[in-house]
Amino acid sequence: MIDLHTHSLFSDGELLPSELVRRLEDMGYSSVAITDHIDSSNLDFVIPRLVTVARDLNRSQSVKVIPGAELTHVPPAMIESLAKKARELGAEIVLVHGETIVEPVPTGTNKAAIVAGVDILAHPGLISSEDVQLAAEKGVYLEISSRHGHSFTNGHVARLASDYGARIVLNSDAHSPQDLMTHQFAQMVALGTGLGENAFEEMLGNSRDLIKKIR
Repeated sequence: MIDLHTHSLFSDGELLPSELVRRLEDMGYSSVAITDHIDSSNLDFVIPRLVTVARDLNRSQSVKVIPGAELTHVPPAMIESLAKKARELGAEIVLVHGETIVEPVPTGTNKAAIVAGVDILAHPGLISSEDVQLAAEKGVYLEISSRHGHSFTNGHVARLASDYGARIVLNSDAHSPQDLMTHQFAQMVALGTGLGENAFEEMLGNSRDLIKKIR
């Protein structure tokens, strides 16, 4: 089990990074990315602390912790520069909070994230076929989300990803302990995309490949 999109109390999550990782260790996870919400106001505070805690936890726990960041509700014109700064501060994986249908994310966020070459476009909502094709070309992964609301467009994202050869990963976008996915629940979410019985293993394989790419 791998989850590349989770939140701690460094943004709007409920848990310390240590408790988040311990809970996932108990659930049999192998890797987790802690990707707290950032913009220009807090990235220089959040990212160095996640880098520190990831280093400490990786010395003693079986779950490999990846320090990351999720650019959230920032103007599309700022995404590329903020993603670059996040990486300079030590974020090993950079997500962008995509154009989910349940929040007023600025139009153009999906495309700006893809053009910037971030690692994952999270919950991209009713993403256009043109943007999915661009994601496939640039190697940006699209997220299938288990989070209520964001998950409403999973089928749309999965269908276009399949049509255009974009790679997809399954994440929880966890903010609380109740959001963490068991193996059984993750399989059901993957099956719900309509991609078939092997969908979960394919998404998990994509997550493994992404970790190899960034590390």
